[in-house]
Amino acid sequence: MLKVGLLGAGRIGQVHAVNIAGHPGSTLVSVSDVNAEAAQALAAKYDAKAASSEEIIANPDIDAVLIATSTDTHSDLIEKATAAGKAVLCEKPVDLSLERAKACLAAVSKTGQPVMIGFNRRFDPNFGALRSAAHAGEIGKAELLSVTSFDPAPPPVSYIKVSGGLFRDMMIHDFDMANFIMDSAPVSVRAVGSSIVDPAIGEAGDVDTAVVTLSYADGRIAVIKNSRRAVYGYDQRVELLGSEGLLSAANMLENTVSKSTVAGVSSAKPTYFFLERYMPAYAAEWDAFVTALAEGRPMPVTLEDGVAALAMAEAATKSAKMGEAVDLATL
Repeated sequence: MLKVGLLGAGRIGQVHAVNIAGHPGSTLVSVSDVNAEAAQALAAKYDAKAASSEEIIANPDIDAVLIATSTDTHSDLIEKATAAGKAVLCEKPVDLSLERAKACLAAVSKTGQPVMIGFNRRFDPNFGALRSAAHAGEIGKAELLSVTSFDPAPPPVSYIKVSGGLFRDMMIHDFDMANFIMDSAPVSVRAVGSSIVDPAIGEAGDVDTAVVTLSYADGRIAVIKNSRRAVYGYDQRVELLGSEGLLSAANMLENTVSKSTVAGVSSAKPTYFFLERYMPAYAAEWDAFVTALAEGRPMPVTLEDGVAALAMAEAATKSAKMGEAVDLATL
């Protein structure tokens, strides 16, 4: 039984708590949060104990920690936990700073402790099936990838100011998805972004609407589209065009009922947000972490994967400001 400490009792921490406590191979031992009352409430719900992050990391009875704290704490906590001999699953991104993330990778590599980064979309069964079909050669050589990711509404500007920006906070999932499907990193990144959903987002120094083009050494291309506003729901689609066909992963809908009449054909809207869309993926992600530890296998999503996605986010941020493509080799 894997004994787990949860660092962070916010919205995503609560999602992870459900999966830790509900998995037959793990148990939630302790919970920490800067809000002591939140930590106590979540711990009590699962018969765990509230403690500080330092106490959880120092506790020899805890085997692993799940880091669901604010992004600016991730690298420090990863380093401290691995130095204490813990296995780690950390929410994305590794850090707001690529330089700091690289330093974290170097420090962790010396400990030999396993670290997994929480790119939960890799564990969505639809995206996984698309990747498997592509890698099996079912559409020939992959040539053009299109990833669409639209949120139903923007987060508060107070969050935008500390998020690291759309490319590091939101699109980083899609950068990792591109690496996952294309099975390699691009050589250059070109980004265009604007703030047309909410002028306050632009005033905070961020964009809310963006398109990124990734160019690969062998000529393949990937296009990622992000928006903070899609009034009809959480729009999550992937298309991969190959030399012998097309693979598509469509939206998950609120229900599968469609209506066909003389006026036309209609169906339900996409599920509203990530909690509805990706709860099964979060459960599969945790199961993959527990299974990898139990069987002594490498983590399915590594710290290196996290640094690679962050490098692409850094390149996109620079490209959007400069108005030209950025080579990843220069970062």
